[in-house]
Amino acid sequence: MNLAAHPAVASLTPVFLLMAIGFLAGRLQWIRDAAVKDLSNLVFLVLIPALLFRTMSAVRFEELDLRPVLAYFPAALLLLAVSIAWRGFNRASVVMAMAGVFSNMVMIGITLVELAYGKAGLVTLLTLVSVHALILLTTGSVVLELAVAREARAGGERAPHLLQTATSAIKGALIHPIPLPIISGLLFSQTGWALPSVIDKPLLLLGNAFGPLSLVLMGVTLASTPLRGHLRDALWITLSKNLLLPVMVGLSAWALGITGLPLTVIVVAGALPIGANVFLFAQRYDVAQELTTASMGMTTLVSLFTLSFFMLAMSWLT
Repeated sequence: MNLAAHPAVASLTPVFLLMAIGFLAGRLQWIRDAAVKDLSNLVFLVLIPALLFRTMSAVRFEELDLRPVLAYFPAALLLLAVSIAWRGFNRASVVMAMAGVFSNMVMIGITLVELAYGKAGLVTLLTLVSVHALILLTTGSVVLELAVAREARAGGERAPHLLQTATSAIKGALIHPIPLPIISGLLFSQTGWALPSVIDKPLLLLGNAFGPLSLVLMGVTLASTPLRGHLRDALWITLSKNLLLPVMVGLSAWALGITGLPLTVIVVAGALPIGANVFLFAQRYDVAQELTTASMGMTTLVSLFTLSFFMLAMSWLT
């Protein structure tokens, strides 16, 4: 068997080549740090919403399979809880545990899954993406606030009310450039209308620009990612994110009787490297920022091998 011609390898190669181009551009300072934030805003606020809305506007509710959601998130939340318990309950341990379960389903996952598994695989992934932020970011926010409150009480300070924190976290997760266009697209699809060509064509062009630009940006970010001094902790996080999570998700899906393409997609989603939202947590709570950045870099580099393994394994098992 020609391994280089295998669909998993064929779809991974352009993903990592684009990231390598971004890495080179970052190292040579062709794209400077000052421009990265503006380009990231372009990706998250314009390109992603266009892609997500257009994709989901052609999907009917009855076509959605919600079993992958029921398999993925209990496994992710269990690993999150075990990771926090293992390290001890504090802000740093929560951020590190979040890093071990929060996948980069958007900037890497969407392009990779569409290349490897087509529209059917993308619909399964977007079903996960639609609640990924809502479930994990809300849980992470609430748990982090509990950790902050615990530290505040220990220091004799007044802690914020938990209900207020939970309400704010849920609102922030819903009014977000990822779940909002997915939900809007699904609602539009139920009307039975088709997008007019004058609207559909610009959305198509914007969506097509998302994949290459997001991957190049990931490479630029990696070029300025420090690993020195954080290798040991970053390795533990990488083990959790790139190996433990996809295995646990796969076992959970198998227990629910999920097979075929949906099983493959959710295992691949679990094996993706850390999503950028985890760094926002580290930044907001002023804890483990360098470790989070190092872990993002390491999981992304290691995913070249772990994603290849899981994609090849799933192609042989399903």
